[in-house]
Amino acid sequence: MSYKGYSDFRSDTVTRPTEEMRKAMYEAEVGDDVLGDDPTVKELEELAAETLGKEAALFVPSGTMGNTIAVKLAAGEGKEIILEEHSHIYNYEAGNVSRIAGSLPRPLPSGHGIIPIEKIEENIHKSLRDHIPETKAIALENTHNYWGGVPIPTDYIEKVSDIAKKHNLHFHLDGARVFNAATALGVDVKEITKHFDSAMFCLSKGLAAPVGSVLVGTKDFIKEARIIRKYLGGGMRQAGIIAAAGIVSIKIMTKRLEEDHKRAKRLAEGISDIDDIWVDLKRVKTNFVMIHLKTISSFEFLEKLKEKKVLALPFNDKLVRFVTHNDIDDNDVSRAIDAIHSVFKK
Repeated sequence: MSYKGYSDFRSDTVTRPTEEMRKAMYEAEVGDDVLGDDPTVKELEELAAETLGKEAALFVPSGTMGNTIAVKLAAGEGKEIILEEHSHIYNYEAGNVSRIAGSLPRPLPSGHGIIPIEKIEENIHKSLRDHIPETKAIALENTHNYWGGVPIPTDYIEKVSDIAKKHNLHFHLDGARVFNAATALGVDVKEITKHFDSAMFCLSKGLAAPVGSVLVGTKDFIKEARIIRKYLGGGMRQAGIIAAAGIVSIKIMTKRLEEDHKRAKRLAEGISDIDDIWVDLKRVKTNFVMIHLKTISSFEFLEKLKEKKVLALPFNDKLVRFVTHNDIDDNDVSRAIDAIHSVFKK
């Protein structure tokens, strides 16, 4: 299913809307969403809230905006939020956790996205408040981007939730790919999100919508979130045109993610015998394959792949990410396997 001759594994954000999405977008009933008049946006928000088991939802242009709004409400100016040290909120959202939300991140080390419970507890600051910003929130990422799309298990999430309740902290989920996590764990997505006070998920990552994310939480939380969305410039007018694609994402595209996971596993297994690279097969649980390069740089590797019409994303000089998605089929996987083998052919 290559596009313009390329098999594009750079991200699951490169997907093009499906024909069903295009039809839904064309036929969408619209109104002015800032004035609360867009029926298709309302339908999307109601569907998202119900699907994730929350009271209300807010359609936002991006996951970054959704997380920024959540952090601003959950922690707020001059207060701390505990994050995993390689989390997307901390590393890949333009510094918004402090720049816009005004919060102080407390990044903690982890084992593949799972921060030790005792490490969380010892970093919750409630005393010496004239010296140390008070901890107000905890955020987890599921699946975890940096750690190769690993799903965070629900028993761990429940333990962190217990800590958050014990210390009266807001518990937020950066669930950009939470439906991939639910698929990999074999649970309904509600089994993940029920432990969180708020959650954000992306419609344009893995679910093939052209744009948009959704923030969910209590009615009061979303009421305040709507105000922040407005002053961040996220108020959209006839947004039902893009919300219509998001409805298809939730109703249909969430059901096919296992295909992406199987293709990622096939890709990983197909290159695992190459001595010049290392792939941790045990960590390939969703739609990510992280390739650790031993003998050449990411730049050189990707240039050689591009000559073979295969695209991927460098994470650093020796680490490259491949992501499977709706626009990657079996032929694309075969092409990638052959191209990677050809790079290291003796």
